[in-house]
Amino acid sequence: MNIRKHIPNTITCMSLLSGCVACIMALQGNMLWAAIWIILAAVFDFCDGFAARLLKAYSPMGKELDSLSDMVSFGVAPGMIVFWMLSQAGLSLGEAGRYIPYLGFVIPVFSGLRLAKFNIDERQTTSFIGMPVPAHALFWASVGCSLAPLSQANSVLFIVVTVVVAFITSLLLVSEIPMFSLKIKSYGWKGNERRYILLIGGVAFIALFGMLGIAGTILLYILLSIFNKRQ
Repeated sequence: MNIRKHIPNTITCMSLLSGCVACIMALQGNMLWAAIWIILAAVFDFCDGFAARLLKAYSPMGKELDSLSDMVSFGVAPGMIVFWMLSQAGLSLGEAGRYIPYLGFVIPVFSGLRLAKFNIDERQTTSFIGMPVPAHALFWASVGCSLAPLSQANSVLFIVVTVVVAFITSLLLVSEIPMFSLKIKSYGWKGNERRYILLIGGVAFIALFGMLGIAGTILLYILLSIFNKRQ
């Protein structure tokens, strides 16, 4: 039995497990731990691909398992975060507030479309077209952890802004905007300018704004991708 070929899939399963725990944390209203488990899932998601390349342990099963894991960890989990936030904001709206939270499921729906599109799109071998689902999930994990306490301060405004942003970011998942990959083939500045700018900006945002800085980093990633498209 070749244990080595099972290592990447084992790591992928750890990402899936982390996503499942993130869903439970979100539904319990523990936004900090929901964010932590999504971040952990993203780390495992990065490591499984790295391990597959390092060990040359590619397999069709690994590709399918990775997509299924991503759907839970980066589609369902952030959807649960938005569902909980809208649930809290809708408490003061009576009967109408019971149905609004389901709008948060636009995130898993578009995440599923994004993953299906990625699996059959041969243009996305070295870069992305549309926002990657891990980046999208990290954005909502950061927002949920940082801004959920504001959900009842101004319920209507919070709901409107959250729903609008959820639809905009979900559309970015299936957009035709080219977005660069974070994989680094060399450590030189040339060819990695945007990656290093993103790294420096991310460190600065997190140092200044804490967990919310992750959302700022994702926004910077989107802007760098759009700016490069227009060059």
